[in-house]
Amino acid sequence: MEILFQQLFNGLTIGSVYSLVALGLTLVYGILHIPNFAHGALYMLGGYITLTMMTTFGLHYWLAIFVSIIAVGIIGVLMERVVFHPLRNAPPIQDNIAAIGILLFLEALAQFVWGADYQSMPTPYGQVVSLFGLTLTVQRILIVASAIVVMILLYLFLKKTYTGSTIIAMSQNREGANLVGINTNKVAMLTFLISGSLAAIASSLAAPINLVFPGMGQLVILKAFVIIILGGMGSIPGAILGGYILGFSESLGATYLSNDYKDIIAFVLLVIILTVKPTGLFAKGGQ
Repeated sequence: MEILFQQLFNGLTIGSVYSLVALGLTLVYGILHIPNFAHGALYMLGGYITLTMMTTFGLHYWLAIFVSIIAVGIIGVLMERVVFHPLRNAPPIQDNIAAIGILLFLEALAQFVWGADYQSMPTPYGQVVSLFGLTLTVQRILIVASAIVVMILLYLFLKKTYTGSTIIAMSQNREGANLVGINTNKVAMLTFLISGSLAAIASSLAAPINLVFPGMGQLVILKAFVIIILGGMGSIPGAILGGYILGFSESLGATYLSNDYKDIIAFVLLVIILTVKPTGLFAKGGQ
C-alpha cells in the first residue's frame, strides 16, 4: 500500500509537469491552430537558462526561474512574429515544417552553447521529508504545489480579466474577434508569451529531479501532443486532466509492469481513449 501511494505521488509530480507543458501547447493550438512542435525547444531552453543563471551568475533558484520565464516568453513572441505570423495565410503544412525547423535549430544552438553533455541542476529544496508514511523530496512537493498555483492563476486570468476574455474569444472565432475590435496580433503575441513562460516554469521545476540536455524536450513534446489529443484539441481542462492521467499511468505502469515500457504507455492510452471517444475527453470550447 505504501508503494502504491508513493507511486501515486510520483504520478502527481510527473503529471504536473506534463500539464504545464500541455497547457502552453494547447493555448497556441486553440487560438492560432498551430501544432507548435518547437514548444519542446522552449521547454529545453527554460531548463538551460535557469541552470545558467544559477551556476554562472549565482542567482537564487526562484530568481533564476523568473529570468527564464521572461527570456523564454520573449523567445516565444519572437517565434510568433518572425516565423508564424508571416505564414498565417499559408497552407498548414508550412507551419508544421517551420515549427520542426525551429525545434532543430534551437536544439543545435543549445548544443553549441552548452554542449551535448547531460547536466544536473542544483536546488535549495533537495531535503527529504516523511509525510503520512511516504518519503518525499521537498522539490517534488514544490513541483506539485507550484503547478497547481500556476494553473489557478492562469484560470483566473482567462476567466476574470478582459485580456483573458480576448484570448478565449479569439480561440472561439478569430474572424469574429477581429470584427469586434480585438487586436488579434497582440493576442497572438501574448499567447506565445504565456506558452513560452509555462514551458520555462515546467522545465525549471522538473530539471532538478531530471537532467538538462539538448534533446530533453523531444519526448516531452510528443507526450504533450498525446495529452492535448486525449483531452480534446484546444481544451484547457482537457490538457490538465490528460497530463495527470498520463502521469499516473506512467508511474503505476513503471512500478507494476516494467520501467522499460513506461514511455509507450502514452501512445497506448492515446489509441484506447480515441477508440472510445474520438474527439478526446473534452470537446473544444470547454475552456
